[in-house]
Amino acid sequence: MVTQQPALSAVPAPADVWMLVRQRPAVLRRSTRDLAAALADTYGPRFAVWHTDELLFGVQGGRLTLRTLGGADLPAPEVVCVRQVAGPMHNDREVTLLRHLERMGSTLVNTLDAQLKSRNKVWQLQELALAGLPVPDTLSYATAPLEGVVRSPHLATPCVVKSVNGAKGGQVFLAPDAHLLREVAGSLTQEAPFLFQEHVANSHGRALRVVVVDGEPVDAVLHASRNGVLAANIAKGGSATRCAGRHPQAEELAARAVRALGLDIAGVDLLFASGDTYAICEVNAVPGWRPEMTAIIPAISACIARRLSLRGQG
Repeated sequence: MVTQQPALSAVPAPADVWMLVRQRPAVLRRSTRDLAAALADTYGPRFAVWHTDELLFGVQGGRLTLRTLGGADLPAPEVVCVRQVAGPMHNDREVTLLRHLERMGSTLVNTLDAQLKSRNKVWQLQELALAGLPVPDTLSYATAPLEGVVRSPHLATPCVVKSVNGAKGGQVFLAPDAHLLREVAGSLTQEAPFLFQEHVANSHGRALRVVVVDGEPVDAVLHASRNGVLAANIAKGGSATRCAGRHPQAEELAARAVRALGLDIAGVDLLFASGDTYAICEVNAVPGWRPEMTAIIPAISACIARRLSLRGQG
């Protein structure tokens, strides 16, 4: 990946297009590295990759400021492609940085408002349900004790249990009955609330992932788990088979879900409710993709070019 990560004493060249990624030493996923390389090829020195832990921001003399750790001033970029996974973001950390960039005039792809709607799985469901889109029945809570939540008469089993901000299939399991839920409630970490979601049996161990860019489905894969387990994520050992165009109703539903959340770029996970109907499982504002899904990087590059063009017309 071609990046501009200057030494602390160096003065970085201004860049029109940024990719903002999570703090080091986290390893960037392959799709992020490939996208960065493509943008570097397109924009040359006008493009830079920044990690969230490389930047200082504040107010000085009544003006918003942005600087490197070495103290060099940075002009706000025209467009920022955000590849910071939304779920683990903290309001007082990454969200504040994104808000600062927006207030300095940068165009974020995806916008901060859309990322906030996407970072919490319950927030997503709220927006999707209000838009009239099909989602599984779900129960969650605010500050109620988990031991009390799992005894609610409205919590039906079997159900899928998830952290509201988990990623890559982490903190997800199938609870076959209420007895198991009561047994494990005391051992579940409660750093974030959980949601309890209807188990769509027809889709057990398989889901469609549709990548949508600027409102259009670009590519799709069928994820399938191994050995009959619930989670079909690649990170959990699942397989992925390209299936673009084979499920047109699902692709249209994915596009509607992305529009409902206001996202520019997203991956939508869909469940097979029946033979030809689907339910939206969740929407990922920072999707990854397989190497063979070659249409996605050009689509994202075109999306960024359109944002630059729109700013030039302003």
